[in-house]
Amino acid sequence: MQRIHNATQLTRLSDDDLAELYAYPARLHRPWVRANFVSSIDGAATSGGLSEGLGTPADKSVFTMLRELADVILVGAGTVRAENYGGARADPQRRRALYNRGLGGHRDGAPPPIAVLTASAAIEPGSRLCTDTSVAPIIITTAAAPQDRKQQLRDAGARVVEAGDIAVTPKGLLRALEKLELRRVLCEGGPHLFGELLDADAIDELCLTTAPVLVGGTARRISLSAHEFRTPMARTHILLDDDGTILTRWARR
Repeated sequence: MQRIHNATQLTRLSDDDLAELYAYPARLHRPWVRANFVSSIDGAATSGGLSEGLGTPADKSVFTMLRELADVILVGAGTVRAENYGGARADPQRRRALYNRGLGGHRDGAPPPIAVLTASAAIEPGSRLCTDTSVAPIIITTAAAPQDRKQQLRDAGARVVEAGDIAVTPKGLLRALEKLELRRVLCEGGPHLFGELLDADAIDELCLTTAPVLVGGTARRISLSAHEFRTPMARTHILLDDDGTILTRWARR
């Protein structure tokens, strides 16, 4: 790998190099939460109301690799609806190879399930989340959520997990994932879920893509919370693409 100003050119990395670079810690004994976001140079988390509007080929490559390494993809219900989430896709051979190397993946090559956090179980059973997937989505909800909604989601093939009485706290969420033995967690948003996890000191690392564009307007940041807080982070690497995309990985100090 050639280092340029303490950075690596993405084009010089093979898929195996990329997998090694983004591998989760070995022998995890608890859920390790990695967040992945894209933003513009001026800090917008969306363009045209969607994060997809900021995507670049480099971002897509890392996005795909992060999903292939993960045990589960964690998303808030608002993001699922706004981005029209379906099930994750994955290359079975690559997932098996990653598993055999101890980097992540899955022994059978199955893609990671989408886990949706929604206290009220407010997900449509006919949405792509349930109809366009090869693995059952996981609905993380509460005992107080309407029973008919939860049953409709079960009937649609979802796995419904109650992780709280009237609310799902970050501790309750992580406890639920641990019970399911899903320790390599990839959080894809949205900003409110990320902010809540940050505020609870439940984020272990952030993978951030900076797209080479200015957006302006009133687009949201990648994290939103009820109050201000500070979480010190240490940069672990920088990747550069020829189009100006910058991909960084930050770990909690």
